[in-house]
Amino acid sequence: MTIKVGISACLLGDEVRFDGGHKRSAFCADELIRHVEFVKLCPEVGIGMSVPRPTIRLENHAGEVRAVVPKTGADVTEQLSQFADKAQPHLRQLSGYVLCAKSPSCGMERVKLYNPATGHAKKEAQGIFVRRLRELHPALPLEEDGRLNDAPLRENFVMRVFVYHSWKQLPRPLKKADVLAFHTELKLLLLAHNQAQYRALGRQLADQQQLDEGFAKQYIEGIMAALGQPATRANHTNVLQHIQGYFGNHLNKDQKAELSTLIMDYHDGVQPLLAPLTLLRHYLREFPNDYLQGQRYLNPYPADLKLRYAL
Repeated sequence: MTIKVGISACLLGDEVRFDGGHKRSAFCADELIRHVEFVKLCPEVGIGMSVPRPTIRLENHAGEVRAVVPKTGADVTEQLSQFADKAQPHLRQLSGYVLCAKSPSCGMERVKLYNPATGHAKKEAQGIFVRRLRELHPALPLEEDGRLNDAPLRENFVMRVFVYHSWKQLPRPLKKADVLAFHTELKLLLLAHNQAQYRALGRQLADQQQLDEGFAKQYIEGIMAALGQPATRANHTNVLQHIQGYFGNHLNKDQKAELSTLIMDYHDGVQPLLAPLTLLRHYLREFPNDYLQGQRYLNPYPADLKLRYAL
């Protein structure tokens, strides 16, 4: 089934920004689009604002964040929040969302929050639409266009999108066997990101006799939070060495030494993650192993996205 990803419409080149321009994201529009179907939304246009239009800014009113049009004094907070509710038929289909940075509606973090009394601003708010989106879909992977220029953040976001899509494809009502299989295929990926959370969620899953909606919501939120944590070189090294152990009886002395050296070169920053992974995938083709072939860690997303080249 097609992976659907929400996106601020301006990031695909639509001229819907307040000044009539766009903020086209090359990665989204030229690369990621080959593997996902984008669902374009612009909350500000969606609530009936024109293009071009007066700017909106976030203001702190007695500790409450409000979206205000300074030119007219109009408060559009409720309209922007309700737009997320009205867009629910689209949002429920999504496996991720790419947001326009700094936007008072779509900014994920560090949006300017003004103090009307002083005129000063601090970069400490999030957009009104995003705030409601997070309330409605707390497990949904989110990222901003600017942050996608950072290789580790870009890789992490795309990985989470593909994992979340797999979760959404599990047959409903959920069966314990299916969720256990899902958890198992994520083992090495989770160990690279958050070992403690992998084990804690595994124990919780094992203790469940029946999987109700409450547990399913808690479980997938825990999975996505764990995967959202950056994977460290140390954790990746542990996972690579764990995979290496499966080939111990198949490799000769020189092959073992070469693989060990390559893994430690990655650990020391001499080689990218892709280098030991490529050799491990070669050995997996030569010496097939059902468990390893089922691990999402080895192939978390399409290779042509080239997301592990700089890790």
